[in-house]
Amino acid sequence: MLWKTFRWAFAVTAVGLVGGVLYDGWAALGIVAILAVLEISLSFDNAVINAGILKKLNAFWQRIFLTVGIVIAVFGMRLLFPVVIVSVSARLAPQEAVNLALTDKERYQQLVTDAHPSIAAFGGMFLLMIFLDFILEDRATKWLGRVERALARLGRIDMLSVCVALVVLLATSTTFATQAHQHGGHHADKAQTVLVSGVAGLVTYLVVHGLSGFFEARLEREQGGEAGGGRSGVALAGRAALFTFLYLEVLDASFSFDGVIGAFAVTNDIVLMALGLGIGAMYVRSLTVYLVRQGTLDDYVYLEHGAHYAIGALAAVLLVSIRYEVNDIVTGLIGVTLIGAAFWSSVRLNRATAD
Repeated sequence: MLWKTFRWAFAVTAVGLVGGVLYDGWAALGIVAILAVLEISLSFDNAVINAGILKKLNAFWQRIFLTVGIVIAVFGMRLLFPVVIVSVSARLAPQEAVNLALTDKERYQQLVTDAHPSIAAFGGMFLLMIFLDFILEDRATKWLGRVERALARLGRIDMLSVCVALVVLLATSTTFATQAHQHGGHHADKAQTVLVSGVAGLVTYLVVHGLSGFFEARLEREQGGEAGGGRSGVALAGRAALFTFLYLEVLDASFSFDGVIGAFAVTNDIVLMALGLGIGAMYVRSLTVYLVRQGTLDDYVYLEHGAHYAIGALAAVLLVSIRYEVNDIVTGLIGVTLIGAAFWSSVRLNRATAD
């Protein structure tokens, strides 16, 4: 089972490491390996969250997640996304941005760094909505009993998660605007960009998650006999699966923002960056499928809770990083600590139940 699930990850590792050596010599081998470890450490909570969503999909869509999805993750998010960001933020033609990335790596890195506030605002708001919708829902299983019961009662207020997210965004953009005003210059224009990017992240979550939920609800009614026609049921199932897949891709993109930005601390070469982060992304996706097929989330019931709290922490880190620099080690440790605590709580629960 382990080999079957991770065989593509092992293959991508071999190809990526060899590709790094052929591209830039043996020194590139270490850089690619470090970036792969960085991506895995920052995205373990991503695998747990993805598993909770992916288990709703059939084997076909799970294969799509590992094949088409990984192409999107590696080439789309780890290679093309930084180039697109530079192209948009610096108002360059796409080919000029690519040429800049290959020929003037220092300038390219600076442009990506300058675009960080808008990237962090988008990703931070998307992840914050995932966290808020989770903790404000009344669930049968509760990890932090008293706290989660109180939050579930608050969650009865319609659109509370959206309201809280907007308040957080306004506070973040106002703080950034104050800093920009003090520094003056081109920073002042970015305060508005932070607000717009944050709203875009919020809207993206509402649209993709909402459409997925809409088709799932329609499918449940179809299967319950409230609608007629087997063919329409198949169509609804396909649409629900498609939007769930799209939701997973946007989720992965949001998780990858900190990895892409953090990778510049290791190298500013986009080819090595794509190779290293791509290897890490493949392991994260393989781990997602492994968790689903092993039923790990059913065996360790608090894992999803820990991962969602880690998502909340990552959202906070992204929003804070708009103004202050946050070390990637801190980000990784927060996620690992929360998931580790949830895992240990699950183990204790299993032992108590067995006794």
